[in-house]
Amino acid sequence: MKTKVKICGIKTPDALRAACDAGARFVGFVFYPPSVRALSIDTAKELALMLPTGVRGVGLFVNPSDELLQGVIGKVQLDMIQLHGDESAQRVQEVKSLTQLEVMKALPIKAKSDLETIKTYEEVSDWILCDTPSAGYGGSGESFDWSILQGYQFTKPWMLAGGLTAQNVSEAISALSPSAVDVSSGVESERGVKDISQIKAFVKAVKCT
Repeated sequence: MKTKVKICGIKTPDALRAACDAGARFVGFVFYPPSVRALSIDTAKELALMLPTGVRGVGLFVNPSDELLQGVIGKVQLDMIQLHGDESAQRVQEVKSLTQLEVMKALPIKAKSDLETIKTYEEVSDWILCDTPSAGYGGSGESFDWSILQGYQFTKPWMLAGGLTAQNVSEAISALSPSAVDVSSGVESERGVKDISQIKAFVKAVKCT
């Protein structure tokens, strides 16, 4: 499986096990209270301890304060920070320095001009995540125009997110060859509730591409 899978918004042991058993290589824990996928630090701590070797725990934050970051990483064993808000390139550097972890910056993609923004953040980020523009900072379940990214030569590993499902992920991978694909609402039976069978089907679809 060349393209790796990240299942984001994991909140329960069952969903975590399903993601890991299916072959996901990243699982995302949401530390953004307005999200229906947010979980407590204590729950995240327990789930992170369940991660098998080879599966990386990613903490998703939206415009986090230093205090929140330190409070989480002081208790939760994370491998990567995902910044999903309006963080500047300078803030990405600050978070890398503060946490001593890899940082992935999520960027909304809506026009060719956003390719210049990607270049700016590639200079300071370890990963780039290209997502659908959303007032709610992701999790909209909608795709963006993938053709915007066609031909762009990424200099860092990158994830594709936004409206991906078991039904369209093969098409997305064939079109863009991302380093990884990131799914949340696309493997849910209802908002914030992961569906075991959909997780399995999504990872299988990626493996078969």
